[in-house]
Amino acid sequence: MKALLFPFVAVIFSLFCYSFSEFFVPFKGFIMPCLMAIMLGMGLTLNLSEFRAVWGKKYAVVFGVATQFVLMPLFALLVSKIFGFNEALTIGMMLVGTSAGGTASNVITYLAKGDVALSVSMTLISTLVSTLLMPVLMWFYVGARVDLPVASMLFDLVKITLLPLVVGACLNTFFNKFINSFKPFLPAISMAAIIFIIGVIVAVNAKNFADVGVIVACAVAVHNVLGMLSGYFGARAFGFDKKTARTIAIEVGMQNSGLSVALAMKYFTPVSALAGAIFSIWHNISGAIFAGWCVRDENLKL
Repeated sequence: MKALLFPFVAVIFSLFCYSFSEFFVPFKGFIMPCLMAIMLGMGLTLNLSEFRAVWGKKYAVVFGVATQFVLMPLFALLVSKIFGFNEALTIGMMLVGTSAGGTASNVITYLAKGDVALSVSMTLISTLVSTLLMPVLMWFYVGARVDLPVASMLFDLVKITLLPLVVGACLNTFFNKFINSFKPFLPAISMAAIIFIIGVIVAVNAKNFADVGVIVACAVAVHNVLGMLSGYFGARAFGFDKKTARTIAIEVGMQNSGLSVALAMKYFTPVSALAGAIFSIWHNISGAIFAGWCVRDENLKL
């Protein structure tokens, strides 16, 4: 239910921000702190023992994370070429394509009757790996055309994702009873923060939406669907069962687009943040549809 409610509220709030953009534009400075709060919230749901549990699902994790960081950047570049994007829009797509798995993927995996433990493991590992791979992949794909601050991006990724995640996991491990008292509210807080980020980006890009909003939305949808299909069929081709394949499909297709938005706003232009903002809404819609399909026919042969 939450997965279905999230995109609906995000769309409504985005339309509100679009209509009163001049009021929300000044809030763009809160995007980075909001993202750090989201990652801290994710960390508070983890325990340090879960880092060890990843080893038991190592082959699926390695396959899923490798698929994510190999194919999603390639798909992003391919889609950008097909849609004829300029440099700013291409950078936005590449930021989404090189991001780690999104935290919403864990909720969608649960709704799709996938392997939640594997989903959390993949999100965790991809987030850790992304602190190094994201700036490197961005430099590899677009660094020749833009002055990409790789070292600065790496520092920000550690500050925005890794540090809050580890701090949250430590707090949950050593102060579990206290953390449990407000843990049920964490998903709602994270969703509210993501919706706020999306709304602010829409407000900042109010003038650009009329020109490129529709085409960026189409590109984002294609990119997301390619990721989910490659994750599912790739996993099945490598012998993983359907439950694992569903999980990998969701993890590969659902990116941490909030991070791409924050980096776009800091290092590039508001236009570059469009893809991430739209992706944040779309991948929850596509994820909810995929989850419903999985639940209706668990024995569907693909």
